[in-house]
Amino acid sequence: MKDLMGQAIWDFYRGGTAEDLLTETSISEIDELPVAYFFRSYNEMNQIEQKALALANGSVLDIGAGAGSHSLYLQKERKLDVLALDFSRKSIEVCRLRGVRNSVCADILQFSAGTFDTILLLMNGTGIFQSLNKIDVYLKKLYSLLNNYGQVLIDSTDILYMYDRVDDGGFMVPADHYYGEVDYFVHYKLDTENPIKWLYLDFETLKKAAENNGFKIEKILQQDDSFLARLTKKDLN
Repeated sequence: MKDLMGQAIWDFYRGGTAEDLLTETSISEIDELPVAYFFRSYNEMNQIEQKALALANGSVLDIGAGAGSHSLYLQKERKLDVLALDFSRKSIEVCRLRGVRNSVCADILQFSAGTFDTILLLMNGTGIFQSLNKIDVYLKKLYSLLNNYGQVLIDSTDILYMYDRVDDGGFMVPADHYYGEVDYFVHYKLDTENPIKWLYLDFETLKKAAENNGFKIEKILQQDDSFLARLTKKDLN
């Protein structure tokens, strides 16, 4: 992978400015994403992020840490032991330079350094699952990384609203795959990243998958079409 998002984060940190990222999906047009967004303060975060950071406790694994804004808040303001994880080397280097004490560059499926009380997956955390047929693999991995009485705090967006309505009130969704499965493209400085598979989930689909993989699940917060969910291990004595 070219890691264009990591490069943009690096450029912004080193120079204070960077060209906007351009993002698009297989069902949406190109949109601008200012790189400064990855460096936002707690007060600039949305309600879902703020709620998740308030609920975090104990040892924390921040998956998809990016520039480390969530990790830094938990480390500095909440005084929690946080490990920032991202597969972008440049993003992890920025995390370190910004003061995140513990960080690792790795794919979550290859990561195995201990277990945690809180696992964070924010900014559409279900995206890393890629597709419906890979959810079980990722949920089993999260289960293995979670302490018995720990929690997974994960957010997602139901993107059904992005599809056209039909006369009977339904939506024109794809017939050959789940409507939340999209290809995600990143453009930066006239270069384009190879598309990645990205998964947006509705709550009921996430609930079914979570319960099938040994979790209890509750919806913590709904904000428009997005939600924050908490997963905990079920059937503990």
